[in-house]
Amino acid sequence: MENQKKKILHIVESFGSGVFTFLVDLVNATDKEFDITIAYGLRDETISNFRDYFSERVKFIRVENFTRSINPKKDIKATKEIKKIVKELKPDIVHMHSSKAGAVGRLAVNAKNRKLIYNPHGFSFLKQDDSKLKRFVYKAIEKVLTFRKCTIVGCSQGEYEEAKKLSKNSICINNGINIEKLKEETQGLEPKEIDYKNLKVCTSGRIGYQKNPELFNGIAEKLPNIKFTWIGEGDLKNKLTAKNITVTGWKERKEVLQILNDNDIFILTSLWEGLPISLLEAMYMKKICVVSNVIGNRDVIKDSKNGYIANNLDEFVEKIENINKKLDDNITDLAQKDIIKIFNSDNSIKQYINLYSK
Repeated sequence: MENQKKKILHIVESFGSGVFTFLVDLVNATDKEFDITIAYGLRDETISNFRDYFSERVKFIRVENFTRSINPKKDIKATKEIKKIVKELKPDIVHMHSSKAGAVGRLAVNAKNRKLIYNPHGFSFLKQDDSKLKRFVYKAIEKVLTFRKCTIVGCSQGEYEEAKKLSKNSICINNGINIEKLKEETQGLEPKEIDYKNLKVCTSGRIGYQKNPELFNGIAEKLPNIKFTWIGEGDLKNKLTAKNITVTGWKERKEVLQILNDNDIFILTSLWEGLPISLLEAMYMKKICVVSNVIGNRDVIKDSKNGYIANNLDEFVEKIENINKKLDDNITDLAQKDIIKIFNSDNSIKQYINLYSK
């Protein structure tokens, strides 16, 4: 019977970019088995037609007072909104995504008679753009909130190691991408052979402090003969001043994949990550990946085996300059094999269904 399905409430403040892609895959793979509602906040990167990406069975409730940063007045209001939603909906499972939703959700929702699950998708206390004091406060909040009986899910091995320091009730479920869906989405795109004589470099995501646009710009300045593209938008766009950088703004999914396909190298200059979906997609599409040495990136990329890890500007430049056909055809083959074998959403979704059903 339809009404006997377990009810899942997903709470998500960061409803855009990688978290959005993650939710689309998870929800659309579980909506037949569970009755699903998404309580969401709107961000600049939330696409206007977001409902079109989800099954018609999925219900949506907007949390009007969700904000990205700490805002005591709005956070209290958001907590009250979620309390009300939970009271009316009576979910069996509440699954929270990102630090803000995890904090507000655990304050608002009692674990009695229901299961609480929290995916940080990159802990806020790892954010390098905040002061040491602020990060200490974020970590203290996370520690205090472990009073709620809640399973913390690290989306990479590195995030899981951080989660274990906070709570014994932590598990690791690697992020994965929906390979069948990606095949459909890239149908009609001619797989691009790497053009070693005319390399093109891209990245994707919000142009904010986390993604380190200053480093991206520095790399472009040092490699003036290579074309760089940033797929996305953000408040630090003014840091991308190099003449060989194109900023596309936010694009529909199909266009994002088209641009990614047209490039040879995918780089992530991030200061911190959870486990970036954009990186997994680039690896599957056989792009040469050069990434910063942070949690998430280094959980996927093994240096000189399936991509490259760089610790600073000079290493990024050196690794891009030294890219050569003999080496990198093997690297991109292995990168794609790793996605198919390990970072495939079929694997992760089975583990989430198991977690929901326990």
